[in-house]
Amino acid sequence: MVGPGKPAALSHDTYRGALDYIRAHSEVWEVILTGGDPLMLSPRRLSEIMADLAAIDHVKIIRLHTRVPVADPARISREMIAALKVEGATTWVCVARQSRQGIDRQGAGCLRWHGRCGHSDGEPVGAAARVNDNAEALEALMRAFVECRIKPYYLHHGDLAPGTAHLRTTLAHGQELMRGLRGRVSGLCQPDYVLDIPGGHGKAPIGPNYLSREKSFSADRERQEETRYLVADYCGDVHLYPPKP
Repeated sequence: MVGPGKPAALSHDTYRGALDYIRAHSEVWEVILTGGDPLMLSPRRLSEIMADLAAIDHVKIIRLHTRVPVADPARISREMIAALKVEGATTWVCVARQSRQGIDRQGAGCLRWHGRCGHSDGEPVGAAARVNDNAEALEALMRAFVECRIKPYYLHHGDLAPGTAHLRTTLAHGQELMRGLRGRVSGLCQPDYVLDIPGGHGKAPIGPNYLSREKSFSADRERQEETRYLVADYCGDVHLYPPKP
């Protein structure tokens, strides 16, 4: 889905094969349009794709990953917005961004996109060293997303892609970022910290753990009492749950 006239774009036969596969597999509930950027397609072509997918009964979610709304908001025309509105499926638009800077610069375009689109939106973010690897930067970024009606849902740990080691934080630092963020913003601004497991094995949540288990027993050691837990709050203070009578 790179764009019209590109050598790497899906051929007609490959595209039809993909639709046939989705039709034949009723477990496919969600379809993602990505890579390069699906909003580089024309509104006409995008409308055709959305209609083809929405016509498949078991496809209920169509998700698009894009940078266009903040990188080139002029492309978000009435025709483009209309192309994303289909009967029979819910559209989710995921707008990738790493810092607040682009939102500040293109704020009007971003707000125009979300104000007129009328779709549910999500936001994946990458944790990048020297870009957003402190709680203050992440707080500003997440608040900017929510102000634009974008719900942050992932904070990605950096992939093991060649040439990107200088941008990758450690897992421990990423967990500390999430701890710091939790004390600064509401749940509306909280993403999940996730890791793409190498080898195509999916994503795993790797956020900090706030819960530990504490078992207690009765005096005769024959009957186990109710299990209690130690729960850490966002300040780092530890509390017993349920509280002792």
